Amino acid sequence: MVPPISDGFAGFDSVYEPRAVDPVLRALDVAIAGTTLVVLLPVLALVSLLIYLTSGPPVLYRGARVGRGGTVFDMFKFRTLRRGAEHRLDPYYGPELTRRTEAEVTLVGRALRATHLDEVPQLINVLRGEMSVVGPRPIRPSFYEELLDRIPQYWQRLVVRPGVTGFAQTRMGREDAWAAKLVHDLEYIADRSVTLYLRVLGATATRILRRTFGGE
Repeated sequence: MVPPISDGFAGFDSVYEPRAVDPVLRALDVAIAGTTLVVLLPVLALVSLLIYLTSGPPVLYRGARVGRGGTVFDMFKFRTLRRGAEHRLDPYYGPELTRRTEAEVTLVGRALRATHLDEVPQLINVLRGEMSVVGPRPIRPSFYEELLDRIPQYWQRLVVRPGVTGFAQTRMGREDAWAAKLVHDLEYIADRSVTLYLRVLGATATRILRRTFGGE
């Protein structure tokens, strides 16, 4: 049976295994998200102004994503695409989505994507309890249901909050197969710990710095 979304799926509590480390990871989420937002506030204000002046409102993109337990929430990002792009891109995923997205990226959006500043508003989702700093990347509801048809165990990644960054993202590229990424997502869920959480953060920071300043 395909686990339904939007209101969560029945039986979730029977497959979720809470651990003593979970409250610690949540405390790290709140501390990291809150501190980062305060420190970057002047930068975020400038980015908001640039987006508004160059391409108009809205400044933030809000996209439906499937969260922990199958609930759907609005994920925040700085808008990097032309207005209406979400509707135009909705039918696509994988390499075709990547190709078509490139044509929709604004000038400011290109800079935000290169530095990953477009992802920072997701820290608001972290503070709201909808996301974690580290976890499986959130996915659109339509993609989730399509993937369940091909990978029935895909729902298992929903037993934890989705992350701003994830274990799979430190090991694989955007175009790698969903099934291969799922293996790493489930590995993180099974082995989650403060040490692994911090390792993923460190690997993510290193990757961003290399891409931003090393031209990768």
